[in-house]
Amino acid sequence: MNPRFSEPEYQLVWPRDLFKAEAAKLLNMRDIQGWDDDCALLLEDAFIRGYRSGPLSEFYDVPAVLDPRIWGTETVTRTTSRLTPRQEHLRFLMANADQLREDPPPRRRYWSARKAGQAPAATALEMPTLVREFVSLISEFDNAGYLENRFGKDCVDDPRDDTVHTLIYKELGVEGIWPLGTDRLTDDTDLFYDIVELLHDQVARPSTRFHHDYCECGWHHGKFDIGSGRIVYRWRVNKLFGNSALGLRLSGDGEDIGRLVTVTDEARTALAQSVAARSDGESADQVRHALALFRERGSDRNQKRSAVSALALVLEERRHGVLADALAKSDRGALFDLANNFHVRHQDAKQKRDYDDFYLDWIFWVYLSTIELTNQVLDAQRTG
Repeated sequence: MNPRFSEPEYQLVWPRDLFKAEAAKLLNMRDIQGWDDDCALLLEDAFIRGYRSGPLSEFYDVPAVLDPRIWGTETVTRTTSRLTPRQEHLRFLMANADQLREDPPPRRRYWSARKAGQAPAATALEMPTLVREFVSLISEFDNAGYLENRFGKDCVDDPRDDTVHTLIYKELGVEGIWPLGTDRLTDDTDLFYDIVELLHDQVARPSTRFHHDYCECGWHHGKFDIGSGRIVYRWRVNKLFGNSALGLRLSGDGEDIGRLVTVTDEARTALAQSVAARSDGESADQVRHALALFRERGSDRNQKRSAVSALALVLEERRHGVLADALAKSDRGALFDLANNFHVRHQDAKQKRDYDDFYLDWIFWVYLSTIELTNQVLDAQRTG
């Protein structure tokens, strides 16, 4: 591992895969005018701020072109396929992206802590701290231009005025929320969660900018990409929520993308992502709808029953076809016994109702994993 990549200034604040994809895209457009400026914006955006050194400062230290006055070098023009030194710098970071950290390096204990035998304390963020960190993050996004696509630039020549207030009132019916204040969001957690979801739908990542010097106005951003902006937003917000004890995260897939859902373990998260990514028509839509019902923040027993019932319908359609190839007859019968006899699909007096909610959770994940099994069988049949 390159030793400098272990330093804190080399921490990514984007998902690693997104950085590699955007770096590759920019390298494939290396003949465009203003490439160096666009690359500087990418590095400033993708890596942690607040350090004097790091990928961006190294980028500026590298000459823009090879200097022909130095022995052994040659002029690099816009028409050549050769990379400039600064383009080589980006290519190096992209090629070694797997060595870059996505989280801060582990904190090393100093003398007094080691002497006292104290282990680093790992405490979950309390709500006031979480809200404060979120408000700080939104300020960072705003300064980086992520809100300009929807909110506009708060420019000395063209202030935002009531643009943000009008949008928030239209969507949430609340006034006086912008700029965000920690006290109100801490006192009203439902409003806080609404704001988290609302801002997800407003962000877009800029890839160009110009500096407006008048009255120190600052950067104006352009060429916005909604998809990558929302990926970065979800990733940054989920890092914050992951350090709390709330058990919530912004969904990155399915019908409820960009909405706060309950957290599951990595295996079930991967399962949900896999089935949500399917394009099998109506059955895939039913599965995505079931996921949204089940994962919704604060979902009750009735919503979870509806989600399980929707999955049971998908399995029913596959019962005598693909499911017959995947499971023995007795196993298929047991699957539908769960739905038919435990107050999931029917309402008659024969239904068993006195079971805990965690049993309903278990049925949901059994059904979802069975659907994933049948998806794999379907794929094998199509390719075979």
